[in-house]
Amino acid sequence: MPLRKRRMILQEIFRRYHRPEFISPDPLEFLLRYDDPLDREIVGLIASSLAYGRVSQIIKSVDGVLKKIGGFPRAFLEGAGETMLKEIFSGFKHRFTTDSELVDLLLGAQRAVRRYGSLEACFLAGLSRGDETTVPALSAFAREIRIRPGDGYSSLIPQPTKKSACKRLHLFLRWMVRSDEIDPGVWTGVSPAKLIVPLDTHMHRICRSLDMTSRAQADMRTAREITEGFRRISPEDPVRYDFSLTRLGIRGEEDALPGILERCTCPPGMRAQEGGCYG
Repeated sequence: MPLRKRRMILQEIFRRYHRPEFISPDPLEFLLRYDDPLDREIVGLIASSLAYGRVSQIIKSVDGVLKKIGGFPRAFLEGAGETMLKEIFSGFKHRFTTDSELVDLLLGAQRAVRRYGSLEACFLAGLSRGDETTVPALSAFAREIRIRPGDGYSSLIPQPTKKSACKRLHLFLRWMVRSDEIDPGVWTGVSPAKLIVPLDTHMHRICRSLDMTSRAQADMRTAREITEGFRRISPEDPVRYDFSLTRLGIRGEEDALPGILERCTCPPGMRAQEGGCYG
C-alpha cells in the first residue's frame, strides 16, 4: 500500500475516533479521575497491567482494586505494608492474575517510589539520551517493579527482553508520555518519538490490513516493525494513531475498515490530502 494512501486512511480513522467521547469503555478513564500526577502514574500502572481480556471485565477488575485503594493511591501505597495488602486483596482474581501477583505489583511500585521518588524517576533512571526507543528503559523499569528474583512468570509484568510485545507496558507508557485530548501525559521527561505501539491481536490484525507488516506473530519484533511504519507518517509521535485504531476493535467496528480503505482510494488524476482527495 502506498504511504500516501496509508496516511489518508489513518487520518480518517483519527478524525472519526480520536475524541474524548470515545474513551469509555477503556481503562484509561480511571486515570482521568485523578488530578495529581503521582496518583495518576500509580493508577496507570494498575489499570494498564490489568488491561487484558474483555473490556467489561477489565473495567470491573480495575474499579474493584481502586475502590479498595481509595481516593489517594500514592498515599495509600506509601503507607501500605505487605500484610495489609495481602489482607485487602485476598481472593482477587482477574483472568490469569491472582491476588499474590497484584500484591507483588503494588509492592514493586512501592519499592520503586521509595527508591526514586516516583515511577517516572524510576523509568528515567534507565533511559539514555542515545536510546532510539523506550525498550531499554522499559526493560530496566520492569526489573525494578518485579520483586521476585529471576525471570519467573508474571501475568502483570512481562520482560521486554523476551519476545513478548509487552502491550500493556507500552500502553502504560502511551498514557504517561503522550499529552493531548485523550492521553493525560503525566510524564514530561520522555519523548513521544521513542514510544512503541502497544500491540495486541486486534491492532496486529488492523495493521496487517494496512500492509504495515506481513508477520504472523504479534510479538516485539512485529511491534517494532509496525512502529517504524507509523514513524514514517508521524516521526515525532508514532503512537498517535493507537487510540483511534483500537476503537475499531473495542466498539466492534473492525468491519468498517474495508469501507474506509475504499473511500480513501483516490480516483486516477486525483491527489491525496489529509482527510480525502482533491483534484
